[in-house]
Amino acid sequence: MIGELLIALLVLLGGLFCALSAFGLIRLPDVYLRSHAATKSATLGVLCVLLGAFLYFWFYLDTVSVKLLLAIVFVFITSPVAGHLNGRSAYRSGVPLWENSVQDDLKPVLEEAQKVSSTHRK
Repeated sequence: MIGELLIALLVLLGGLFCALSAFGLIRLPDVYLRSHAATKSATLGVLCVLLGAFLYFWFYLDTVSVKLLLAIVFVFITSPVAGHLNGRSAYRSGVPLWENSVQDDLKPVLEEAQKVSSTHRK
């Protein structure tokens, strides 16, 4: 009874996070905020669904699914890294920030890196 409730709650919560992520992809104004919605909430949603599936196999079929554990680890590691790299490449290629953005932490770092690289070339 408790296991069924926990599994149902995890799968439902995962579905809600994935729906929230899809809503964020449609409604958010720029590529950086959309990337954040796609990586953070979608990752959490997928992890909840996979954890629910893992618990189902463990509680009801008495099987520890190594494939599901590997999928959980793989999604947990790769999705945030891919989102970070997409945002960084968009920034370096000149995609503008949303006009109401209040902070740009990457600009001074890249300017300093360009200064350092230009002094090494001379």
